Amino acid sequence: MAQNVLLTGGTGFVGKYLTDVLIEAGFSVSILSRSDRESTPRVTYYKWDLKKNYIDKNAVLNADYIIHLAGEGIVEKRWTKRRKKAIIESRVRPVEMIYSILEMNNKKLEAFISASGIGIYGAITSHKICTENTPPADDFLGITCQKWENAADKIGSLNIRTVKIRTGIVFGKNEGFLKKMVATFKSGFGAVLGSGKQYLPWIHIEDLCQIYLKSIEDTKLEGAYNACVTDNTTNSRFSKTMAKLYDYSIWIPKVPAFVLKILLGQMSEAILTGQRVSSEKIQKTGFEFQFTDLEKTLINCIK
Repeated sequence: MAQNVLLTGGTGFVGKYLTDVLIEAGFSVSILSRSDRESTPRVTYYKWDLKKNYIDKNAVLNADYIIHLAGEGIVEKRWTKRRKKAIIESRVRPVEMIYSILEMNNKKLEAFISASGIGIYGAITSHKICTENTPPADDFLGITCQKWENAADKIGSLNIRTVKIRTGIVFGKNEGFLKKMVATFKSGFGAVLGSGKQYLPWIHIEDLCQIYLKSIEDTKLEGAYNACVTDNTTNSRFSKTMAKLYDYSIWIPKVPAFVLKILLGQMSEAILTGQRVSSEKIQKTGFEFQFTDLEKTLINCIK
């Protein structure tokens, strides 16, 4: 019988791709959903409702592995006090609920794998290369990721192998970040944001899904791993590469930082800042990125 992988956030951008990868690899997949969905031959759906503190415990008890992807979007809305609370709780609360079920039922998983973000290193721009040993920052992104990972570590305290995937910007075909950027550049209004010097650590969706698969299959993997290409892409380089693909020159002046701060408030930090991040640790496990060239990767995703 195929081993079962339970996904939180399984209907999102990464979850949809990952579901196909897991099924192709021979696993059965279950997904926690806020809406009533009928199970299919490919996927079993279970109901959960964070507002009501409800999760179908059978989803957890029937799982061999759990991958936690759920979380409110970081840059979808202004960071009001209420929005910040929702961003943190949407990442931490599901893990707390899963922990309770595991502990109460003495349930052992083969592994618990949680998404995290390179935002743990903070919303600043510097030439420093961040590794998994770099201390978490004390700004909103750093605190959010730290709480996210601390929740996962609590499951690790149940003697369950726990892996945390610190993800950069994910590139996929007409999805996520690139979907918005493509619309902008197609219209001819692409521009460098702020100074343009902020780094933009990125990863192709296919490589990210393979890292999750490796986290399941390689029992030596434990702890935090950066999931992004170490190519030192900046916002300026990204914008100019996109402009090249759409065959026009960026004639619009750089969008000043103060304008973005007025429009986006504190959330502008996530756009105007970015650090260099090392992927050496995951590569030392034998993982090889298939997409490492920015221009070729963008062509793969948007052409």
